[in-house]
Amino acid sequence: MENDARFKKAEFVAKVGIAGNLLLAVLKYIVGVSANSRALVADAVNSASDVAGSLVVFVGLRAAKQPPDEEHPYGHGKAESIAAIIVAVLLVLVGFEIGKSSFEAFFEPIEAPKTFAIYAVIASIIVKEGMFRYTYKLGKKLNSDALIVTAYDHRSDVYSSLAALIGIGFAISGEFFQIGWLVYADPVAGIFVSLFILKMAFQLGKESIYNTLDQVLQEEETVDFRKIVEEVEDVKKIDVLHARVHGHYVIVDLKISVDPHMTVEEGHKVGKEVKKRLMEQKNIQNVFVHINPYNPDSSVDFNII
Repeated sequence: MENDARFKKAEFVAKVGIAGNLLLAVLKYIVGVSANSRALVADAVNSASDVAGSLVVFVGLRAAKQPPDEEHPYGHGKAESIAAIIVAVLLVLVGFEIGKSSFEAFFEPIEAPKTFAIYAVIASIIVKEGMFRYTYKLGKKLNSDALIVTAYDHRSDVYSSLAALIGIGFAISGEFFQIGWLVYADPVAGIFVSLFILKMAFQLGKESIYNTLDQVLQEEETVDFRKIVEEVEDVKKIDVLHARVHGHYVIVDLKISVDPHMTVEEGHKVGKEVKKRLMEQKNIQNVFVHINPYNPDSSVDFNII
């Protein structure tokens, strides 16, 4: 039930992102074309790519909430990280396209944008900053890579809109004060937008790829897990404890030593109790326990048992 509530919240955020980005993309494109602003059109293309990104996140969340099955015994949590990688790739493509379009403007006749372009940019900044804060807060709360990447995508739009605002402002000022070269501040802003998007895409993509490669928590991050296991009666020693990250949850692979003179059934009961206590932690999805015979003088490598 708790897991269902998590996904409902995450999917709602994804839907808000789709609707918000679609509205902003249409608004900025219409105003950008009408006001003759390349920076604003570039910003509109960026928002349009965010619609596709939000759709990918939505599909990823739907896949991630599927329960474990025979082919995916560890669950489908990594679907969120894969969705985050796809969003990062989309950002790279958009960044290159915006940069190319803005650069080509230097070799064409160009005019300063109309003043009303500024209002559309300011509206975009306000809306996107609100979307960032809401999505980031919920992404952290739900431990969702996909939502956190989406949140930073919103924040990248804030900065890209700020760059567009500066470029449009300088271009309009150049026309007003008859400083001809300032009219190129608009496409320059478009280039800065593209560079920022590419930087953001690289950072987010790198982190998401790392999370898909069976990353395990560092030893200091598993201290609480170890304490729980050590408190179970008849656990003589923790031989191996690997807590693997699968999207928003953790899978624990555990090897413990018990009295070698225990019966198989008694050792099994110890393993069940260990699993029960670990599963009480809200971020642990499943626990796999292997029982070893305890021998303080043994040099056996339990990693291969």
